[in-house]
Amino acid sequence: MSAGAPLTLAILISGRGSNMEALARACASGVLPARVAVVIADRGGAAGIDIARGLGIETATVVHAGERAAFERALTDAIERYRVGAVALAGFMRVLSGEFVARYLGRLFNIHPSLLPRHRGLDTHRRALEAGDTVHGASVHFVTPELDAGPVILQSRLAVRPGESEAALAARVLASEHVIYPRALGWFAAGRLAWRDGGAWLDGRPLTAPVVEEFP
Repeated sequence: MSAGAPLTLAILISGRGSNMEALARACASGVLPARVAVVIADRGGAAGIDIARGLGIETATVVHAGERAAFERALTDAIERYRVGAVALAGFMRVLSGEFVARYLGRLFNIHPSLLPRHRGLDTHRRALEAGDTVHGASVHFVTPELDAGPVILQSRLAVRPGESEAALAARVLASEHVIYPRALGWFAAGRLAWRDGGAWLDGRPLTAPVVEEFP
């Protein structure tokens, strides 16, 4: 990315792409000083592809046919066509190899629906309720080879309501994701956020704990 040029993003999705749409709309409104160059799905028929096309964004589909190395080569080729400055995972349901992550280390981001390091992996809202958690939320983090273990940049945090259903909790967390993901990537686009010395730095200082934003 040349000096003064806006950040270009590739967004990887597997399904409906609600976080992708939030990022794209934040770019269009100027809230996120970046441009979505391409949205790539790993499965045919992903609903987010139609949404991206409706927003005038170029799309691609790279189907996982059972051999990860071949899939990741094709995925890398699709990304590299657009000379992007960052890659955002937005509901992308594939575990990426260390080799792929290393290629984009420091400019590969994910949003995870829990307060990492708590509840890595799947079914986070159910697990939070079963554990009796009183607070829950989402985490934007740099992606590293270990699953959901990269440095956390920004978290949403909200109180779990008495008797709240899994669906209701999931909806509230998702709404918060649509706020914090564009915000964190905006820091990166503005040069405030960087990967340095194996960790996240914000405004020239190591980020020893994530920034937390409270939600009702």
